[in-house]
Amino acid sequence: MNTTSLTALADEHLAEARRSSAGRSAHTLHGGQGRVLRQTLIALAAQRRLGEHESPGEATLQVLRGRVRLHAGEETWDGEAGDHVEIPPTRHDLEALEDAAVLLTVGLHGVPGA
Repeated sequence: MNTTSLTALADEHLAEARRSSAGRSAHTLHGGQGRVLRQTLIALAAQRRLGEHESPGEATLQVLRGRVRLHAGEETWDGEAGDHVEIPPTRHDLEALEDAAVLLTVGLHGVPGA
């Protein structure tokens, strides 16, 4: 059985995001080629964002640390540690309102090339 401390991983990647010129760091915990489920921890330094991008399909976002803002079309969602949201199937971006770590879970059924 593989186990991971999300707390330790969030700490590690938040430190990396703060050092990075891009202001972010990520690590895939589960998934990849031949898998149906992918989970990725994403750390963003305060005031940094993941630019607008297409929806990966069925996906959720769980905030592990800090506060974030998800923009999807006309909709905006603010989340903080402990919050969970279903990502709308539209173009969207994610902004860190303060140093933040999130867990992105994506179902890869029906995604070309997955």
